[in-house]
Amino acid sequence: MSGPLQIAMLVLLAPFHPAFPEIIDRIAASVDNRVITQSEVERQIRVVAFQDGIPPDLSAANKRAVIQTLIDQKLIQRDLENSRYPLPDPDELNPAIAEFKKQHFPSEAAYQRTLAQYGITDRDFRELLLWQRTLLSFIEMRFTAEQATEPEVADYFEKNVKPAAKAVQPGKAITLEEYHDQIQKKLEADRSDRQLEAWLKSTRRRAQIVLHQEALK
Repeated sequence: MSGPLQIAMLVLLAPFHPAFPEIIDRIAASVDNRVITQSEVERQIRVVAFQDGIPPDLSAANKRAVIQTLIDQKLIQRDLENSRYPLPDPDELNPAIAEFKKQHFPSEAAYQRTLAQYGITDRDFRELLLWQRTLLSFIEMRFTAEQATEPEVADYFEKNVKPAAKAVQPGKAITLEEYHDQIQKKLEADRSDRQLEAWLKSTRRRAQIVLHQEALK
């Protein structure tokens, strides 16, 4: 057999290859020209669960919540790039990672084994810690909360701290001085969080955000 008939038979017997490559990683969401993939969502779930020492929650509801978190992350990253904020040095994470290993794992082998059980890598964990530190730095630079006033500190102490402390330690004298600095930091942090949420709400409205529901399955 030769000629056109042979060529036709070879074409029929050859393995079929689709014209387009198989899509392995679905797009879960897009934020303007930035995409969030399904694997990125699942990796985020797994690495946060690893950090917290809990099983990964891969339910559709949790995926939806994590996608929202990653959308906000993309918006903040864009602002960081446009504004040229100084970013943390990855090497600064080494002491924190060493302390995390010391507290949670008897050996380096146990650490690596647990990473594998969660389906993540040391690099994934480092990237999470780096982002958490970057976010804190961004909030400090972008949103300068006014210092909490003394009446605000006293009011929070009377309404929240004092009753809770008395319930835990009945009969013990509870003074404002003992909790003053902690309350002041909390009130200022809460104020910064509110400013961040207001900024994110405004930024989300201006962005083109698309969710792909099939990625939640």
